Amino acid sequence: MRPDHRAHRLYVEASLRADADVVLSPEQSHYLDRVMRAKIGDAVIAFNNLDGEWRGHIAETGRKAVTVHLDQALRPPAPQGRISYYFAPLKQARLDYMVQKAVEMGVARLGAVMTQHTMVSRLNLERMQANAVEAAEQCTMIAVPEVLAEQKLEAMLARRTADEVLVFCDETAPVTSPLQALAAIGPDRPISVLVGPEGGFSDAERALLLAQSNVIVLSLGPRILRADTAAVAALAFVQAVCGDIT
Repeated sequence: MRPDHRAHRLYVEASLRADADVVLSPEQSHYLDRVMRAKIGDAVIAFNNLDGEWRGHIAETGRKAVTVHLDQALRPPAPQGRISYYFAPLKQARLDYMVQKAVEMGVARLGAVMTQHTMVSRLNLERMQANAVEAAEQCTMIAVPEVLAEQKLEAMLARRTADEVLVFCDETAPVTSPLQALAAIGPDRPISVLVGPEGGFSDAERALLLAQSNVIVLSLGPRILRADTAAVAALAFVQAVCGDIT
């Protein structure tokens, strides 16, 4: 089914079911009523992780709340994918961009990892979640990625499962084909992609990463990329070989 780009598309936490009336949040109501000047009868696509995607229409408008009446199911709930993206925190503008692009690239989880050279120590997880929701709304995803609390690199590695593949992006690695490096990953295995801080990983951290089981060291080419650019490049390679980009 081709997406209806004319319909307003919103992530809604309320339960979605046939013939239900859903009262939108104050922020969503303001957006539709005051910003988009939406009218009664306008099409709305509502979705969430539990109930999938539903088509409805605006049944009532107003300054305090907009009500959407759900007409029919469009797509069932989608399982979360197998790709997690871990990153050293960035300054806010670049973090916003990175979260949005990582979601567009189809990650299932986003997690900040504190390293020795990390320059940003505090994260606004609510803002990250809002950016993830907005990106999911715009790129027709059904499942909104999970935003994890920040953790130290050692804690992130300790939580890996036995069959999880760690794709470690290392600017010091020999420049080889990233597609060939990723070809060894088998189907259906969980994948964690890790990009370090702009100052790079320390020698001790690099040694710790290289000592991990099921690790693939990935070069992103002969140029040093900004951390937010590296996210897009790494995830594009992973999705091309192991994901849903064919």
